Amino acid sequence: MLMRTDPFREMDRIVQQLSGTSGTWSKPSVMPMDAYREGDEYVIAFDLPGVDTEALDIDVERNMLTVKAERRPVAKADSVKVELSERPLGVFSRQVVLADTLDTERIQADYDAGVLTLRIPITERAKPRKVSIGSGSGRREISR
Repeated sequence: MLMRTDPFREMDRIVQQLSGTSGTWSKPSVMPMDAYREGDEYVIAFDLPGVDTEALDIDVERNMLTVKAERRPVAKADSVKVELSERPLGVFSRQVVLADTLDTERIQADYDAGVLTLRIPITERAKPRKVSIGSGSGRREISR
């Protein structure tokens, strides 16, 4: 139902994680995701802990789904001395090519407990159906 567009993206994510660099608008970090089919829907879940819903941006152009998010630093008082800061900040982005069998007009998005979940219905034409075969002796149905 989807195609990976950049085979080196996972390597970039690992290098960014090891080097401690955060994503920028010109070179965003990758966000982890799961994708699976559940009944008549295709589900894509993105891990975005600590991201405010106002900092999420979801776009679909033709069959290209783009999700962008920004995790900003938490405002700290002048008296706060940071001892350790490991949580990545910055811009995160992911692009996914969606199959023609998905209804991109009816995508539903929910954000709960740091997980952005997109549910994309599978189009009617992609669902299994019976096909009638005509012959000289009558009609017969074959299911696929």
